[in-house]
Amino acid sequence: MVVASTTAPATPIATTASIVPAPNPIVIGAHAPQGPGLGGGLLALLLVLGLIVGLAWLLKRLPGGGFRQADGLRIVASIPLGTKERAAVVQVGGQQLLLGIGAGGVRTLHVLPQPLPEAPPAQLPTMKNLPDFKQMLAQRLRKDT
Repeated sequence: MVVASTTAPATPIATTASIVPAPNPIVIGAHAPQGPGLGGGLLALLLVLGLIVGLAWLLKRLPGGGFRQADGLRIVASIPLGTKERAAVVQVGGQQLLLGIGAGGVRTLHVLPQPLPEAPPAQLPTMKNLPDFKQMLAQRLRKDT
């Protein structure tokens, strides 16, 4: 009967003479591009802001810029009547018209004999007109049931 040997072949032991140090250690991310820095970021920001201002100026100068209202035409008042319908009072020159605006188009409903009175501009409340917060909070927290 023959028995096979299962031992692994001997591995040679390395000596100090056979170890060669690496010339330069590898640094992770050393070849990655660097960011623009503070000066480059500031320059890019100024460039974008200049581009925005330049395009706004150009848009104002072009005919039919879209942001300007037509001369002699303005909406005095408007009220929604449904999801797609509304009534609007439009002033054309010195005359005011009541218009019905809907999905089917725009129709003149009435020509106003006298212009609508101008609404006073909305005002922000002053400190004197504001309610007392402490008092309102105490009323809300009170449990009078």
